[in-house]
Amino acid sequence: MSIQQILDQKDARLITIRPEDTVETTATVLTSNNIGAIPVRDVKGNMVGVISERDLVRGFADRGAAVMSLMVQDLMTRDVVSVKADESVKSAMEKMARSHIRHLPVVGEKGELVGVISQRDVMETRLQQTELETEELRAYAIASGGNI
Repeated sequence: MSIQQILDQKDARLITIRPEDTVETTATVLTSNNIGAIPVRDVKGNMVGVISERDLVRGFADRGAAVMSLMVQDLMTRDVVSVKADESVKSAMEKMARSHIRHLPVVGEKGELVGVISQRDVMETRLQQTELETEELRAYAIASGGNI
């Protein structure tokens, strides 16, 4: 299964934030949309980073309540790990594990941001695949009279 197939099953809205937005705005957007990370795009629409709940927590730990007045660009992750829409789910899982992240921006052929997938999306997809394989094996066993 490809990443594009996951995107096809998700809500098509792409929520992003700007580098000059405040951390307070980020917290509000994360909470109101029930998401854990947001791609950061500049005025030209280019992805320049990602800011996550983890980035906010680190900011609070380092700077206390003053973090709320900082801008996204002060806390965002700039070296973004991403996945292409035509890559496999397995590839996404490996990137997430290797980088210790739970969200991956998905980029198109020209590097443009087309979506975001989460660890939950990947796990649900893998579970669906496993259930389908189990059902196929069960059907095969029944059809063959149990003589596998």
